[in-house]
Amino acid sequence: MSIRAEHELHGRRKGRNVGVGLMLAGFVVLIMVMTFVKITETDFARAPGTANSAVGTTEIKN
Repeated sequence: MSIRAEHELHGRRKGRNVGVGLMLAGFVVLIMVMTFVKITETDFARAPGTANSAVGTTEIKN
């Protein structure tokens, strides 16, 4: 069997596949960075309406 030359179609497909792979890798890195920033954020904002309520306490009304 002889080695055949690569057809031009294979070269275009390879280029397209590399481009899609790089875009996918970039998207994964973006999601990882966003997740890391959200997890390590220390200045948490409270939800509206919960600014004065304490966690784990109950208020008894008469």
